[in-house]
Amino acid sequence: MTATFARRTLVTAITGATTAALAMGALSAQAAQTVNLGHTLSDSSHYSVGADAFKETLERLSDGEFEVVEHPSGALGGERAMIEGLQIGTVDLVITSTGPLGNFVPETYVLDLPFLFEDYDEARCVLDGEVGQDLLDKMSNHDLVGLAWSENGFRHMTNSQRPVTSPGDAEGLKVRTMENKVHMEAFEQMGVHPTPMAFPEVFTALQQGTVDGQENPITVIVATKFWEVQDHLSLTGHVYSPAVVLGSPILLDGLSEEQRGWFEQAAQASAEATREEVSRLESEGVELLREKGMTVETDIDKAPFQEAVKPAYQIYTDQYGSEMLDRVRASDC
Repeated sequence: MTATFARRTLVTAITGATTAALAMGALSAQAAQTVNLGHTLSDSSHYSVGADAFKETLERLSDGEFEVVEHPSGALGGERAMIEGLQIGTVDLVITSTGPLGNFVPETYVLDLPFLFEDYDEARCVLDGEVGQDLLDKMSNHDLVGLAWSENGFRHMTNSQRPVTSPGDAEGLKVRTMENKVHMEAFEQMGVHPTPMAFPEVFTALQQGTVDGQENPITVIVATKFWEVQDHLSLTGHVYSPAVVLGSPILLDGLSEEQRGWFEQAAQASAEATREEVSRLESEGVELLREKGMTVETDIDKAPFQEAVKPAYQIYTDQYGSEMLDRVRASDC
């Protein structure tokens, strides 16, 4: 009887411990808060590299308190729709180009001026400095949280009609641009017909001939396989295109100071990983596009392009003033 009683007691204790452990595990699983992160590029893109870095960093720092779920390829909508989702809390985090951002935070239009930055070092230096932080801070006035400046790269033109090495070659082409008035004005000055549309629609529009071309960094051209619907690439480098990691204030304002710090560190890790991937693709992507059959125009005199887009600067300063532009130009970068 004593031995039997002892065995029963042991079994009961083990069962109780197992039940308690399962209950604790279930509680722990329930405690993990899902955070949805959206972007418009594929899950093999530089944005996805940044999303992976964000996920790894946040989940590690929070010890599993937060779980990040990536939604690539416009699964949560185009960039403008996702930014609107941040404002009302239906989207938690977004990695986006600055294309539609000026519609929400007009101060960021300065970054879309053509030929503003000489190279990557200068652009990254400005965005990582006082000017970049000030622009991130201004987003809080528009129901957005600017977490970190990420990157797309310098934008180049592609089209299905002819090689482009001068503004005259581009005249008359119907080119998809971002929904951004500064970009559109610059292209109009070159005689191009700018056609804004949400990024998820671009490939089909090129395939069907709705537009002749588009303009994007090498990173995006590669990730989207534009070689399948475009024959010509011109390395115009006409605009440096940053990206930005944005958060919803509805999520972030409800966090503790420590939790908020985790998100900020994750955003910085995301930006660093994305920039590394951009640098890699810049050095390897052009050759890949040649291998895929695109003709690549590298011998381009940028001076005529710079002259053609000068009126875009006047239009910008007339509407928004010159303060932010002057600050960018006066930086020590």
